Amino acid sequence: MKDYKTLPDAELVSLLKANEAAAFTEIWNRYYTLLFSFTLRRLNDKEESKDLIYDAFADIWEKRLTVNIPGELIAFLFTVIKNRILDYYKHKKIVQRYTEHFQEYLNQVQDNTDHLVRYNDLSALIEREIAALPENMRIVLELSRRQGLSRKEISDLLDMPENSVKTNLHRALKILKTKLGLVIYLTYFSHLAAEIKEEPQTMITLNSGPDIGLCKKYDPIHPS
Repeated sequence: MKDYKTLPDAELVSLLKANEAAAFTEIWNRYYTLLFSFTLRRLNDKEESKDLIYDAFADIWEKRLTVNIPGELIAFLFTVIKNRILDYYKHKKIVQRYTEHFQEYLNQVQDNTDHLVRYNDLSALIEREIAALPENMRIVLELSRRQGLSRKEISDLLDMPENSVKTNLHRALKILKTKLGLVIYLTYFSHLAAEIKEEPQTMITLNSGPDIGLCKKYDPIHPS
């Protein structure tokens, strides 16, 4: 049995690209604390920092078979995190602008044409963020939001355990809350959050497939 803790980064990368989940877990365990400290100093928000790192690693896992890491692993990870921090602040400015417009839409009586333009802009922003979700999260959210299906119905339709349906929906809503801001989130998605009774622990599931699977549960915030 391999002792992954003793392996050099280059070998862990090779094993990751060979679809070894244990190599991914070791990379997480080896660099999470360092990356979290780096991110926290720039975001000054523990939960946002955890989510940002989680999303970055989830993306690496999804692309593990084709990920390109030309140099040192640690340099690659810091580049990924820095880019996501920049995207976070860039997107925050956009969301703030739309949220301000939406507040005006709710609180003031203005020209109907102007309202329609703002509403359409907001709707387009929401649809873009939904479309950017990982596939399983997006499908589960759409079936729940547009079709009004229950978790049991989605589970039967997708042949996915009901708990995985709940996890995907919970994670999708958490991402949208971060991306869209609280006002828009509460207006459009609070009913879904209430239905699943959002839980504080975030889970990522690893398997040989491209998205959330059924084999081994892995907690990126408190790795075992």
